[in-house]
Amino acid sequence: MAQSRMQELADYGQSVWLDYIDRPLLETGKLEAMIKDGLRGMTSNPSIFNGAIGSSTDYDRKIRALKAAGKTIFEIYDELTVQDIQDAADHFHKVYQATKGLDGYVSLEVDPQIADKTREQVEEGLRLFAKVNRPNVMIKVPSTAAGIPAIEELIAHGVPVNATLIFSVEQYKNVAKAYYRGLKRRLSGGLEVKGIRSVASVFVSRIDTAVDKMIDAKLAQETGEARKAKLQSLKGKAAVANSRIIFEAWKTLLDSDEVRALEGKSAGIQRVLWASTGTKDPQYSDIKYVAELICAPTVNTLPEKTLKAFLDHGAVEDAFS
Repeated sequence: MAQSRMQELADYGQSVWLDYIDRPLLETGKLEAMIKDGLRGMTSNPSIFNGAIGSSTDYDRKIRALKAAGKTIFEIYDELTVQDIQDAADHFHKVYQATKGLDGYVSLEVDPQIADKTREQVEEGLRLFAKVNRPNVMIKVPSTAAGIPAIEELIAHGVPVNATLIFSVEQYKNVAKAYYRGLKRRLSGGLEVKGIRSVASVFVSRIDTAVDKMIDAKLAQETGEARKAKLQSLKGKAAVANSRIIFEAWKTLLDSDEVRALEGKSAGIQRVLWASTGTKDPQYSDIKYVAELICAPTVNTLPEKTLKAFLDHGAVEDAFS
């Protein structure tokens, strides 16, 4: 039997994670089939849960039971999402074991309403990690000014972290430094660092959305044909270019004495994860942010629609060589 493209990517060195979760995916055997085909992890966020819970009746019975038990809206959301994450993590546990803790993670995000509060994010991250009670859950923390120290603190506590909402190379560097500071704190306290994992989630398509809008504004004011052509040629280029710059920063950091020393003590590297990889502009290929970001070792977390498109007409070819 021919390998699926997901497995081809995994063998190449890029892990595919699914950026989606709902009850039917967990209960019908669909997720198990995708894992068999090479899916190696899953990410979630409040918007995904909002869609899954709000646009179906799959959660209605449990919602009614929790409401009858006197649970608040947040407590109901917490119970529903934690259950989904636990079930998904159980499905991925064999991937977690087979990859020796490299993959098989399911991400759960801290409350976005506390994104500007470091202590609260740490407390919530610790609470969620304990409540889910699975080794292969990653706690998502935004890479904000308040989130950076929270990332360090959670890593120091041994909590796997998905550092999300990275848009710039400066943000990425701050996240990476926080991860490695957290590891060093563990080592200085005589604690184990082996098996603690993290990813740095770089958001992609939204960069093109923002830059293309600025280019369109300039095009509307431009009269020269040559200048118009030049501006037009720049559309759809910023996001991948930004990702390449961040990946080069990752390689530079990986080659540093500090990181090499940590690796020598069995610390895992923090991989770059490409996020927001669904194509927003219909003028672009529906697999643009998959095909143009194939490089190893990285993760690409894909919406279901984008994943289906890549499985249908994508190809596993190094994009950064």
